[in-house]
Amino acid sequence: MSLDFVPVLHSDEEVFTRTAHLFATATEITCAARDLNTFAATRRRHDDVHPAPMPRLRKLYRPEALLNPSMAQHLRTAASRGAEVRITQDDVNETIIIDRRLAILAGDVVDGRRGYGVVTEPTVVQNVASLFDAAWRSGTDLAVYDAQHAELRALAPRVLELLASGCKDETAARALGLGVRTYRRRVAELMAVLGANSRFQAGARARDLGLI
Repeated sequence: MSLDFVPVLHSDEEVFTRTAHLFATATEITCAARDLNTFAATRRRHDDVHPAPMPRLRKLYRPEALLNPSMAQHLRTAASRGAEVRITQDDVNETIIIDRRLAILAGDVVDGRRGYGVVTEPTVVQNVASLFDAAWRSGTDLAVYDAQHAELRALAPRVLELLASGCKDETAARALGLGVRTYRRRVAELMAVLGANSRFQAGARARDLGLI
């Protein structure tokens, strides 16, 4: 069945099945996502189907992807193999663009399943690519971001654990050997990284990422 007649796909496995041949012959692939859970099957299996030479790969992620050690290591490995990886504090439109002629747009999760829209109309694909390019220009190179936020990443697991325990800030600060103001600042920084507006939302997002 032609992709023109499959506007919505209902799992990342289906996305890969429908588009594997395009990944295998692509010369440029761009990907923007909050973390590596989106497009998981496509990411995992793309490495198996794409022959050398590899395409130009640009990957743009939110900072929370670096809080999960396995996700962070995957991004560092990808960068060491030639992928261009950047981190953005801005919200991202989760999408994959293949050779600027097809875009895969991630939708909401409903009943545990995420839907994906497949777009081939040239004007729409170009608009999606323009949004990606703007976000890419404002992003920070992975190595630079990694170095700038090493301390917060090191503290993050323990901070999340203390938040989940429900202990008072004073108690949590003492446990970490920090002043209360410093602890609260770290919590605020961690909430920003997780894209959360409250501590409760931060906890929910951390659980989604497998951090707690």
